Amino acid sequence: MTPLTSILQDTLAASSEARLTFAEVMQAALYHPEHGYYGPGPRRIGRSGDFYTAVSVGPLYGRLLGNLAQQVQAELGNPADFAVIEQAAHDGQLAEDVLSTTEFSYWIVEPNPRYEAVQRQRLVPFGERVRWVSSLADLPAIPALFLSNELPDAMPVHLVQWDGEVWQELWVQAEGAALTFVPGPLSSETLAVESARLPCDLPVGYTTEVNLAALAWMQEVAEAPFHGVVYIADYGFDDQELYAPERTTGTLRRYQKHQTDDRVLEDLGECDLTTHVNFNRLSEVAESRGMTVRDYELQGRFLGKLGLPVLAALEGRMDAATKALLRQYHSLTHPAFMGRSFRILSLNKGAGAR
Repeated sequence: MTPLTSILQDTLAASSEARLTFAEVMQAALYHPEHGYYGPGPRRIGRSGDFYTAVSVGPLYGRLLGNLAQQVQAELGNPADFAVIEQAAHDGQLAEDVLSTTEFSYWIVEPNPRYEAVQRQRLVPFGERVRWVSSLADLPAIPALFLSNELPDAMPVHLVQWDGEVWQELWVQAEGAALTFVPGPLSSETLAVESARLPCDLPVGYTTEVNLAALAWMQEVAEAPFHGVVYIADYGFDDQELYAPERTTGTLRRYQKHQTDDRVLEDLGECDLTTHVNFNRLSEVAESRGMTVRDYELQGRFLGKLGLPVLAALEGRMDAATKALLRQYHSLTHPAFMGRSFRILSLNKGAGAR
């Protein structure tokens, strides 16, 4: 039993209902300040960590996003106060990569002081070009490119199950020393409204996730004071793929040392928990708040086009640095690596988006 599992057992024992939503369990498992997977500070990623990200592939990703920032600035008329904003900056590696290839100011949205401390230490060389705020609402009203790399997939989700007539919620309860799932009524009217959007022509027992936190976050992005372009990179599906009849157990998985399985109530706090993003719903919420879809593509296509000038500049060179960049480009864009499993949603956000 992990320390976090023990804490949840105590919480369940003290609860009048003796059960928790999975969203509450996932929130604690990932973000408990002492025993959550991400709570104490940035996790090691890449070969020696539990998973890879585009950032861990190398600095080319940041260079490409720096090029995107320059394009966005030009589209907005080259305002002098243009900036890059990043939310979920982890250890600051992407910020360092972008800052190293551009001259823009950089804002980081970071509510966790432990993460901010690590980011500040890494980004010391860039001085006052980098600033921090604790929430989206605290950002200034500036033209910007807003970056979010693998954030919604790590937001806590509710689990729902189709019983042939209605959607039920899968709650978490204690069974001896273990935690188990038990079906019950939906925990909120908001969840009921969102579940009503789900298809009903599915097999009995079909289980999927509802990410209310991601939808609320999309509204917060729309309401934030900045304007410009929003860039969201994550792994996910469209509705048709996400709710395919054969996807009977949803997309919720745990990751540890590059291994993945569906034993999501075990080793809580010591494993990453993640789900695929519903890009259709993110887009719908964004558009309902005044934003417009700019691009929605597989990462391979989006970054492939963005990287064409970089590739052209490498033509005729085969030194070690060039080979390293080509390997990074291949990892980011090839369908067998990150090119197909990750997707890019970019949005135009006007100053009046709400």
